[in-house]
Amino acid sequence: MKTLLVTEFWGIGDLAIGDAFLQTASRHFRVILLAKPHAVELAKELWPQIAVLPVIAPWTQFTGKYRLHRWPWRTLQASLRQIRRQKPHIAVSARRDPRDHFVLRLSGAPRRIGFPRAGSQFFLTESLSSVHPDASRAAQWEALGHALGLSIRHPLPRCRIGQSSQRLVLLHSGAAQPVRVWPIPRYAQLAARLQRIGWPTQILCDSNQKQEWKSLGHSALCPANLSDLIRRLKNATAFIGNDSGPGHLAAALGTPTFTIFGPQRPQWFLPNHPRAAYIEGKPCPHKPCFDYCRFPEPHCLLNNSAAEVSQKIQPWLQQLR
Repeated sequence: MKTLLVTEFWGIGDLAIGDAFLQTASRHFRVILLAKPHAVELAKELWPQIAVLPVIAPWTQFTGKYRLHRWPWRTLQASLRQIRRQKPHIAVSARRDPRDHFVLRLSGAPRRIGFPRAGSQFFLTESLSSVHPDASRAAQWEALGHALGLSIRHPLPRCRIGQSSQRLVLLHSGAAQPVRVWPIPRYAQLAARLQRIGWPTQILCDSNQKQEWKSLGHSALCPANLSDLIRRLKNATAFIGNDSGPGHLAAALGTPTFTIFGPQRPQWFLPNHPRAAYIEGKPCPHKPCFDYCRFPEPHCLLNNSAAEVSQKIQPWLQQLR
């Protein structure tokens, strides 16, 4: 069986978007995944047959990413030696990132597949230039699968559209970047509305949000680790949250998702589930602006009221019944 090297150096959500590809590829290749350390725990739950080489790519940091003198060069060199020892036959990346493509070249894989950008086709043996730059992240993984002769189907058997043992809506108020966080008081209003129409809710949050929830009279849970979060997502009827990793993870586990978008495009990052729904951020001339807002606060996200979000969510929940 040939060895396939897969790179995804970013967050939990980015890995979860590649779930269907990783599941399918692991049936045909010996897959080695280069990803941040959280991938080790995630793979135990989702892809136990995949080997993970944990690597922290310094260009994925949100601050100081271009201070080359502070990069952990010795650690990177050790990781590269470990990668080359695996002797991959094929190396792939679903990102239009020349830095990732350079890693593919250094891996020693004779066949290297990716989406070229800024001259990075020099590092690749096969450039998937026919895929539109505005294609969703899921579509990019599907295109990689096609290049390998794989048919990536959605949803895969793990999906269980709304068939949890209890009727429970999970609200998750956290996100890695502040510009993606819808205000907690509005989440509290939303939770109260859902309770009134007969939907029990459980609130999950990031550790730095727990005190604010408490001040509003709500008990919020901070998952102890990734396995704890996965267990709670599996037991939910539906998931509501920001444009962040937990939503993509919920979709990969088969839980229907509703996403409150702000500066990002839903067409790119909507969780990959047949019953995924969303409310888009308000119009802004600078969208999409990823994780850096040109204004003191992200108006595209904050201008969605609790009433507007609730109005979108209620018919979606009704369909899940």
